[in-house]
Amino acid sequence: MISAVDHVQLAAPPGSEDRLRAYYGDVLGMTEIPKPPALAARGGCWFQTGGVQLHLGIEADFRPACKAHPGLRVTGIAAYGARLAALGATVEWDGGLPGHRRFFSYDPVGNRLEFLEPDPAV
Repeated sequence: MISAVDHVQLAAPPGSEDRLRAYYGDVLGMTEIPKPPALAARGGCWFQTGGVQLHLGIEADFRPACKAHPGLRVTGIAAYGARLAALGATVEWDGGLPGHRRFFSYDPVGNRLEFLEPDPAV
């Protein structure tokens, strides 16, 4: 029986780790966590905030997915979106999910991320 999502893995091109650290660490406010030594040799980087982990793995023939994305629940979505925009990240608001406020952003290699919060007015 599945009890929880342990992590979400996204792909990234070789040599992109510094750009990923700037976005996931500095912009999103996540903490980089060490990869196990056997996996660290493959490149990439892992991030965590609370119980959420995102793993960025290196893919030699990388192409970002057009539609696939993790959905990340946030609190204070208006302030969080404003923070991302002020730090230079794309923030595309979308009203298409009933009962939620949400926006999409893209990491520096083109991975799509959804940020959402239940709308208390609904």
